[in-house]
Amino acid sequence: MRAAEPGWKSQRSKGIEFLQAELLKKIPWVVHGFSTRVGGRSRLKGAPALNLGFTDWDARPAVVANRRMLLAALGAGRMPLAALRQIHSDVVQVVSAPLGEPPAGDAVATRHPGLLVSVQTADCVPILLADTARRGVAAVHAGWRGTLARVAAKTLGRMRLEFGTRPEDVAAALGPSIGRCCYEVGPEVAQAFAAQFAGAADWFDGPFARLAEGEEPNPLPWLTMMPPGHQPEPERVKLDLRAANRSQLVDAGVSPRRIAVSALCTACRTDLLFSYRREGAGTGRLMAVIGIRAASR
Repeated sequence: MRAAEPGWKSQRSKGIEFLQAELLKKIPWVVHGFSTRVGGRSRLKGAPALNLGFTDWDARPAVVANRRMLLAALGAGRMPLAALRQIHSDVVQVVSAPLGEPPAGDAVATRHPGLLVSVQTADCVPILLADTARRGVAAVHAGWRGTLARVAAKTLGRMRLEFGTRPEDVAAALGPSIGRCCYEVGPEVAQAFAAQFAGAADWFDGPFARLAEGEEPNPLPWLTMMPPGHQPEPERVKLDLRAANRSQLVDAGVSPRRIAVSALCTACRTDLLFSYRREGAGTGRLMAVIGIRAASR
């Protein structure tokens, strides 16, 4: 299939396509999946689309139908789905049932069998965690702000507090997101990461050291001979969100051998995935889901 890559399986079922990490697929009590845009009841630019977010351009019944299609394809059609109102934060919610109004946060964890937890993305990194000893799971949404705030590591910390999770027992899968190839950020992001992480330079391409130090790239703007208001755009660097989150998980105690990272870039693969950065606000939303099979205990 078009999305196949080492360590990952591309599946087609119920007229849609989704991805699974072999690392999580080997855990018998875990049900999980990362959606693509293939199939679905929504219409985007004249084509079918598996939009899983309640966006302004899409009809709510279509999104509800798309979510049902995804869960049915995962063999989890009877499992309720707990979602979040995502706010680019480090807030972690622990749930035992879906709430009437999705709580604010960017990570959600559960030990309740028969319940799916989920996050939505359109460039940010979706992370699924499974505690193979205590049988707890979590879904994490990590954009640059969440990554800066260590949302993945804080989710592990919350799982330790609530479930007794040990990082060495955790398997993690980082799904498709915008890649280092396409994710340009400005000096303020470089400076923020440099202030928080000693090894941040490994996650950036471009003039990271200069921008991180706050050096003005054009201290004498009159030398450009350009009229006022026509100065060059500030220099930018490219950030690898997946590498940053993987590094944080490893630093938190997760074994590198138990972390699967998809190489698919949402901005490069808009034939397969949604990308806010490439397509704008009118694009759809992907969903990453994970849960504990109801008959697993």
